[in-house]
Amino acid sequence: FRGYNVTNLGRTPELLACDAYRPILVSVLQKASEASSDILGRKVDLVGRVQTQQETNLATYAEAIALILAVGSAQLKILEQIFEVDYHAAKLSMGYSLGEIAALIAGGSITLEDALVAPLTLADDCVALADDVTLGVLFSRDTAVPIDDLKHCEQVVNQQGRGVVGASAYLSPNSLLMMGQQDTLERLKECLQATGCQRVVLRKKDNQWPPMHTPIVWQKNIPNRSAQIMHTVPLSGQPPHPSVLSMVTGELSYTSNNIRQLLHQWVDHPQRLWDVICKAMAMRVETMVHIGPQPNIIPATMRRLHDNVIAETKGSLGMQVLSVAAHRRWLHSLLPQRTALLRAASINQIVLEDWLLEHQPN
Repeated sequence: FRGYNVTNLGRTPELLACDAYRPILVSVLQKASEASSDILGRKVDLVGRVQTQQETNLATYAEAIALILAVGSAQLKILEQIFEVDYHAAKLSMGYSLGEIAALIAGGSITLEDALVAPLTLADDCVALADDVTLGVLFSRDTAVPIDDLKHCEQVVNQQGRGVVGASAYLSPNSLLMMGQQDTLERLKECLQATGCQRVVLRKKDNQWPPMHTPIVWQKNIPNRSAQIMHTVPLSGQPPHPSVLSMVTGELSYTSNNIRQLLHQWVDHPQRLWDVICKAMAMRVETMVHIGPQPNIIPATMRRLHDNVIAETKGSLGMQVLSVAAHRRWLHSLLPQRTALLRAASINQIVLEDWLLEHQPN
């Protein structure tokens, strides 16, 4: 499941234009619109937004949240009702950022309407925090980014009292998403280089982003306020099915009793995308279905991993042997866990909105 991005409509207008899909999509969008209107105290019309192809922006962050969660739910309903494909038969699920909440909705742990309560209630404060925040990709050209040095430098910069910086996502051993206020990203880079990380590169993004999954959200007490709201949000009392690989922990951590606790941590803990990808490969996932409007982070990560595996194994007999071994169940269990990443070259990836449009009923 995908998270928030600067564009969030994806191919949803095309799905809405399909006669077979339209009633299902409209039903879910209307349900999310009504819940969002009640929570925000203002009219939200997601059907109208999709029909007019009106893209969301930072000012409409709350509507973007509702749109992403609703469209993901609708895509799965279309898959089930039109094509008789049972999502619950999947081996596991995962979601980047907001996508983890989408996975809990799909897994039956919380309803779409109830899942909207906390993030929409706090959306405007998250937007306010984005005012002086810059998103950057921090990566090392040759070696893994030393996490201990990174955490040390985060503390050095933050204690200077001129803004807060923190990791928002661990994308791979040599790349992270960082968010920082004022000029904290530059000072972080300087600190890392002073510790000997001379090959560290920082690329800043132009768009503004709510600083989710970083300590910046502490400034408006977003985590604890979210947890307080979640006290009275109804849950099903069941763990998600299929199980959710949490990007809070990098593990299959959800039970029937810890969903509120993990969602509390979800607010300010960095997304452990790389750990989740490694875990999925070790669990012998063969096909990934990307759900939601225009999914981006997870498909892009898998494409890079695929290309890197192909490049590393090409012309190397030893790597080719390991790659073959990683596909053999009896031998797979004897190999180091990270060897499972070699299977990335053969993972079948499906973007659900593309598949639905390619298989429209006559």
